[in-house]
Parts: sequence; structure tokens; C-alpha cells
Amino acid sequence: MQAYVVLMVILVAAGTILDMMHKRSAKYFFENAKKAEKNATRSVSGGEKFSLAMQTIGKEVITSGEFKNPTRRASHLFTMWGFIVFVVSSAVLIFGYAAEPAAGVWPLLWHLGALSLAFGGYWFWFFIRVDVNSEGRRWYQLVRADLFIVSLLAMSTFAILWSLTQGAGALGWVFFALFLAATTTLFATVYWSKFAHMFFKPAAAYQKRLTRADGSAENLPTLTRDDPEQQQRHSMELLRDAPMEMGKGIQREAPNHY
Repeated sequence: MQAYVVLMVILVAAGTILDMMHKRSAKYFFENAKKAEKNATRSVSGGEKFSLAMQTIGKEVITSGEFKNPTRRASHLFTMWGFIVFVVSSAVLIFGYAAEPAAGVWPLLWHLGALSLAFGGYWFWFFIRVDVNSEGRRWYQLVRADLFIVSLLAMSTFAILWSLTQGAGALGWVFFALFLAATTTLFATVYWSKFAHMFFKPAAAYQKRLTRADGSAENLPTLTRDDPEQQQRHSMELLRDAPMEMGKGIQREAPNHY
């Protein structure tokens, strides 16, 4: 199993590198960062950059605070932290307790990670992703973009079933084989799935905070009510001092999906 884990790590690294080369995401990221530096209206000190990094870790990385929908955020947190606990506890058990019957708290963490991953993943699949109102798709209609979440759900589900049927003879081995197949699919298809977003997301979130701090505003035009020209755009005097996004919401439907 140790060789299998090393192989999965290699597959994830290779898939991420190929994904970056194919989408040229790294090249775009650095070119966009250089362009933002030219458009900056103020310099950001090292201490401020450190503070922005800590804010990114605290909000976008640890608590997924970028999600405005609380249901979507809760589902994502269960899935993300379940995946992290499950993967870390699996590695500790395989490398640290391969020949020891007593593994302390790690088997409990392995099960809690798998359950949290399955709970958050099925919550997303049946109540958030399957939004017939906005997308017109049923839960059983799959597209390639679903490869990541489906293999993730299969891995956690078969891991739990394998644990429950250990000692049950052939059935336990069947679930173990399905668990390995789902795990291999998850880590071997990084190039075709959205797995790599876990590595890009923190860097993108930090860069976004940095562009707000230095005034480059992601190389986009900034519109503010402080600008007299923008204040005069509204014919209604009432809205001239209102936030920029105010004014069109009165025509929106009730937010019943994401």
C-alpha cells in the first residue's frame, strides 16, 4: 500500500503540471500579476502582504468564507475537511502503523473523515448541484465536469462499506477493490477533472486581495460613488449616494438557487 500511495502522489503532481501546461494557467497568473503591478496606485509593504496572506488562509482556505450561500459553504466545508482528514489519516495509518495493531486515534479520524466527506459530498450532489430550476439537470445526468465529485463520493462510500464488511469474506474484498478503483480514478484523472483547483484557489484568492490593497483592482475599472461622474449616472437622486450594486435588485427573482 505504501507504493500505491506514492504512485497516487506522483499521479496528482503529474496531472496538476499537465493541467497547468494545457490551460496555461500559471503563465496567465504571473502575466496578470505583472500587469497588476503596473496598474497599482500604491505599494504594499511586506507586513501588509503577510497580513493579507493570513487573512486568505483564515477566510478562503480554512473557512471557505468566499461562499456567500451558507448552505453551499457548509457543504463545501464538510467535503473539504473530510477529504483532508481522510487523506492524512490514511497516510499515517499506511506509513506509520502498517505493522502495528494499535494505531491510537487515527482509525477514528479515518472514519470521521470518510463520513464527513460523504455527508458533504452527497449534500452537494442531491441538494445543491442538482438544481433543476437553474440548470435543468437531474442527479443521474452526468457530464465530464462531474468526474471529480463522483469519484470523490465513490471513494468515501466504498471506504465506509469496506470498513463495515471487513471479515465478511468476499463482500469485503469486493468493496476494497471498488474503493481502490474509485481512489485511483480520483487521483489519476486530475488532468480532466477540477482536482487541481484545490492548489490554484488559495493563490488566486491571495492575488485578489493584493490587487485590492494596491489599487490595481484586478486590472478592472473601478466604479465608485465618490466619483462625481458616476454619481450623475443615476437619474434618481435617491440612488446617487447608494452603493454601486444598488438599483437593479428590485427586479430580481427571489434567491431560491445558486
